[in-house]
Amino acid sequence: MREFLTIERIDPTKRLAVQRLKDFGEIYEPMGQNDAASQSDRCIQCGDPFCLNKCPLHNYIPQWLKAVAEKDLKFAFKLSNEPSPFPEVMGRVCPHDRLCEGDCTLNDGHGAITIGSVETFINEEGFRQGLKPHFPGITTNKKVAIIGSGPAGLSAATYLLRSGIAVTMYERSDRAGGLLTYGIPNFKLDKKIVERRVEFLKEAGLTLVSECEVGKDIEFGEIANQHDAVFVGIGATKGKTAKIAGENASNVFVAMEYLTAIQRKNFALSYDKKFDFKDLDVVVIGGGDTAMDCVRTAKREGAKNVTCLYRRDAHNMPGSVKEYKNAIEEGVEFVFNASPKEVVLGENGKAVAIQMAKTVLGAKDESGRQKMEEVKGGDFKVNADVIIMALGFDPAVPTFLAENGIAVNSWGGIVVNENFETTTPGIYAGGDCQRGADLVVTAAYDGREAARAIVKSLLG
Repeated sequence: MREFLTIERIDPTKRLAVQRLKDFGEIYEPMGQNDAASQSDRCIQCGDPFCLNKCPLHNYIPQWLKAVAEKDLKFAFKLSNEPSPFPEVMGRVCPHDRLCEGDCTLNDGHGAITIGSVETFINEEGFRQGLKPHFPGITTNKKVAIIGSGPAGLSAATYLLRSGIAVTMYERSDRAGGLLTYGIPNFKLDKKIVERRVEFLKEAGLTLVSECEVGKDIEFGEIANQHDAVFVGIGATKGKTAKIAGENASNVFVAMEYLTAIQRKNFALSYDKKFDFKDLDVVVIGGGDTAMDCVRTAKREGAKNVTCLYRRDAHNMPGSVKEYKNAIEEGVEFVFNASPKEVVLGENGKAVAIQMAKTVLGAKDESGRQKMEEVKGGDFKVNADVIIMALGFDPAVPTFLAENGIAVNSWGGIVVNENFETTTPGIYAGGDCQRGADLVVTAAYDGREAARAIVKSLLG
């Protein structure tokens, strides 16, 4: 260990942009054993590891880095899978530059350890060698229902099944995964990765009921009466808009409906052909990872030009730096310090452009972030055949919540206590539907902690 003076940081190898734009395959090549071991050997084994503390799941990062450096894959696999429900997913989709790698001590002049790539290596190599996460089987007479099969729901199911509790999961879509399946594109997360984890859970005793929307295909009360507890993990799926004139035009979309349609296309399922953007000028509004997913998807779909407009500068983009860099490599044009004012409509009522205001960053607000100010006389127009709003998500509030005494706050988030229990006893919630749109890893944390609270309530 502590070989950071002789071994430099190496980033995972990427497929060339000209190659990866031809398909939706993952762009990063898997790290080999030698590189994983040498990168792990750079760890200085901090007494107070910032990487572990910055990770919402508090993964045992220094410990499994040490195991990889010592080529003890079995122990590294066990350590990796203990606090995390699906580490091979986290190794691919976490914004490591903002979390574990961003707080790595070696960032001070030496370059952070490529923690995410090593995490992926541990699990993919472990699976290749026949390792599997351990489940005891159903060993209790307790039953828990989970509504929603996204990151929070899959995480809750993992830790409930580890405790021997039977789990039935209700998913309104045709397959499990939620955001992991229909929100994050294949070039970041191959869907076989998600399907493999779901199969592990099924083998452990999970009953998955797909194409079943609670409140429509089955009543919430029926589910609650048949189970000892219920976990609600329905995410935040209502796309935000700019609330400007003209945004209701038929060729202005919110991000998730576009990403879902293209994923259905990649699954060879039926999809709305209005989302075929080949040879069109596509404009995406927003600066987060979802905006990057949209612009990079549009490039692969053959759009003529793809432009991303963001109201602040590149430094203040909320998404991962690596996703921004990948988008640039793939030919996306970025226009910063631009805030949408109005969608310009043509004679047929469709959007033909978007009017933007030029902005500057001014004084800092109470949170320490610089306020955005418009530049007088700085308006400009960007032509567009299609406009996608990637401005974040709000929770959709199904009627079964209020009907069953489950309170929500002013913006629609489900109200929970310190144990993730809602205002109705025995009903728990977590993930984006409770905290607001956030990261996969925070949803996984919520699911894990809610499951632990349920286990304690049911089994003592």
